[in-house]
Amino acid sequence: MASFALVGAITPGPVNVLALRHGSQGAQRQAWLYVLGASLSYVGVVATMGLGATQLQQMLPRLAAAGQWLCAAYLLWLAWKLARAPVGPQAATLGDATPSPWQAFGQGAAVQALNPKAWLYALSAVGVFVLPHTATPRMALGLLCAVSLLACLLGIGCWAVSGRALVGWLSSPRHQRALHLALAALLVASVLGMLA
Repeated sequence: MASFALVGAITPGPVNVLALRHGSQGAQRQAWLYVLGASLSYVGVVATMGLGATQLQQMLPRLAAAGQWLCAAYLLWLAWKLARAPVGPQAATLGDATPSPWQAFGQGAAVQALNPKAWLYALSAVGVFVLPHTATPRMALGLLCAVSLLACLLGIGCWAVSGRALVGWLSSPRHQRALHLALAALLVASVLGMLA
């Protein structure tokens, strides 16, 4: 569960691109509040998906088994797409305005809440780690929320902390490809682990 959550939190996406930007601006407080906002927002997404899915599971018990396999298939497709993701020059032109610390927090929360990747990944996580626990779904959801919070703080925080250094390293298509392949392999390993 932890490696699954970390892969979801650290893979490139809009939330992490903005974390990279906040980190590269040198304003630590803004960067950390952005990371906190995005992380707490993701926990809200996971909780929402989990509570809705457990209610649906009680109405349709066979959905859990099918959901686990559908979620695993989606995640393997996501790993395949990640391994084949294009590499090349980064084209990110963002404005020069630096938000206030609390605007950065709100931006992190909003970007995460509106991120389709977050909703799909949360649904997959719930399908794999919560729905199979029919006896204790709320406990499993609480554990998933806690692990997701820690993974987001670490994963998104990693992008914020690395800022300029990561941008320089990822300017090489070879390095971009290596990152994509490593993250795809971690995702496949987490899917195989959950199905075992």
